[in-house]
Amino acid sequence: MPEDNPAPVVVAVGHDPVESALAFAVVEARRRGCGVHLVHAVHHTHDGPDSVFVTESDRERMGRLALTSATERLEALADEGMAVSSDMVSGSIAAAAAASCADARMIVLEHRDLGRLQRVVTRSVASGVAARAHVPVVSVPSHWSPSHRHAAETTVTVGVDDPARSASLLRTAADAAAVAGASLCIVHAWAMPRAYEDLGTSPEDEERWAAQVTTGIQEVLDTIVDQVEGVTVRIVVRHAPPADALVETSRTSDLLVIGRHDPLLPVGSHLGPVARAVLREAECPVMMAGSGPGA
Repeated sequence: MPEDNPAPVVVAVGHDPVESALAFAVVEARRRGCGVHLVHAVHHTHDGPDSVFVTESDRERMGRLALTSATERLEALADEGMAVSSDMVSGSIAAAAAASCADARMIVLEHRDLGRLQRVVTRSVASGVAARAHVPVVSVPSHWSPSHRHAAETTVTVGVDDPARSASLLRTAADAAAVAGASLCIVHAWAMPRAYEDLGTSPEDEERWAAQVTTGIQEVLDTIVDQVEGVTVRIVVRHAPPADALVETSRTSDLLVIGRHDPLLPVGSHLGPVARAVLREAECPVMMAGSGPGA
């Protein structure tokens, strides 16, 4: 039964084009029967040259122009009857976007292929939003475009580190796969700590570890039967650096789901090193979701 007021897919809009983020948001909104809401954050600085040469009215005017441009493009992409709305909020991009999206279905950002310094800034925005938001955050590469393959040929991949802490992450990934009509590939990649690399591992040891991880993941899947019902699930255990393995799978995936926070740090922490590397290098949209054991 459709929701009366379904939570929207939210897109964070800056001054640069966000064509890929808008296209992703429309696809998700279509699948989920909801609207798309655009948010632009106006950051009022009180020091530096910006505070002297750029007035608050200038910032707000430019913000309205950015929202108008993005709204026009979104309306051209959206289905007839799909709700389209927008809002301009004050504060840093990360804090304002996350705070204004408390009731969002997900938050969508666009990741651009930039120079090193700009990549650091862009990644910190994605990290900041992901650390604050309590809904999935999706980073969409600027070169991405919707797939025209049949749904049965599409794949949602999720990277699992510790099976015992993966219930929430697997729920999110299974939901994404079910809504898209896609299969679900669960990937656990592992590598020895650098200090022990020279010790090596035997094929028998690797098989035992793969069996142990597979059993652990299956036990979690057995607790979320409703979410995975009707979804084709495949579990892959690879001996490879996790970031490398996930980036590789992103080349053949339609969506890559990863844990949002370092599993050893509390909610509100920065992204872990694997998540940062995947966010930087992935070829498909990356959904950052809660990685705790939550029910």
